[in-house]
Amino acid sequence: MAEPYRVAVIGRTGRGDYGHALDMVWLSVPRAQVVAVSDPDKVGLAAAAKRLNVEQTFADYREMLDKVRPAVVSIAPRWLDCHQEMVLACAERGIHMYCEKPLCRTLAEADAMVDACERTHVKLALAHQTRYSPKLPLVKKLIDDGAIGRVLELRGRGKEDQRGGSEDLWVLGSHVMDLMHYFAGEPQWCLATITIEGRPLAKADVVDGPEGIGPLAGDRVDAMYGLSSGATAFFGSRRNGMGKPSRFGLQIYGSNGVIEILTGYLPSVKLLVDGGWSPGRGKKQWQDVSTVGVGQPESVTMTSEEQQLAGNVAAANDLLDAIEQDRQPQASIYTGRTAVEMIIAPFESQRTGARVDFPMVTRENPLTLLSG
Repeated sequence: MAEPYRVAVIGRTGRGDYGHALDMVWLSVPRAQVVAVSDPDKVGLAAAAKRLNVEQTFADYREMLDKVRPAVVSIAPRWLDCHQEMVLACAERGIHMYCEKPLCRTLAEADAMVDACERTHVKLALAHQTRYSPKLPLVKKLIDDGAIGRVLELRGRGKEDQRGGSEDLWVLGSHVMDLMHYFAGEPQWCLATITIEGRPLAKADVVDGPEGIGPLAGDRVDAMYGLSSGATAFFGSRRNGMGKPSRFGLQIYGSNGVIEILTGYLPSVKLLVDGGWSPGRGKKQWQDVSTVGVGQPESVTMTSEEQQLAGNVAAANDLLDAIEQDRQPQASIYTGRTAVEMIIAPFESQRTGARVDFPMVTRENPLTLLSG
């Protein structure tokens, strides 16, 4: 058997920690062996070393990269402010990466990251776990086979809790944007409004967002996108506007029906074959879509923690396959950049008061360009 891939983990306790278990995943990947961990927090570092059963520990991740020389690194912190520097450090040393989402804070950062990965021929997989769901190909086939007719529009919403609005767009909208991209093609344009307390954003409204997001403003987002498939997509989020059960996910509306998909490795997926989009008016009702098929009982049951692990394992294995096959991972640095562009575009549309075409000209955070 081939030697296992030597994996190192970058964490940052108190400032993004280890993301959604991007450290522990490698313990469930037979082709990988965790050999080192870095964390500037002494207590967090000791806990991670015990958790991962490793002896080599570092306060400085660059020192770890130079001394350990791993083949793969988990860039685990959830906060965005460190992603670019960590990706560039790994890429410059020829190290492949599994990175927490969203990819980064600006398109300028994304461009630099893409350039570094291309120059050094390394792969980066992003933790958009729904991309790796076994249900995704089934949903795609239903659409391709005409189960809901011609796709007309897609509607996505965030969790709309206390983070609702612009923070929701960044932190959770990343999953929704990635699904829109997967099902309906490349974004072509965006037209949006972002408001705060019912009025347009002003320079004085911009604050330093949580989780290293950078400049942030707005408690309500209403964004519309044109996609290369010809469908139109919508994303909305309002602070403290959440529903019960949650609306977080994506609905795909076709001429003959609707598909609803939430997020996660085994997300809830439902199909309504009704051109009126109304089960109350028509004879058709929602049908569950399992990993086996439409209306079939699910053969796999998992807790949310088990789903998180399964999604990470699927992504990690796909990254290793991508390295060996010299292809891009399913959730690649390119799809990650697209998700970031779809997140940033509403801010630019609000700033300019106009439709924004893709690829965007503005590569910085549009909120830094607000005047008045």
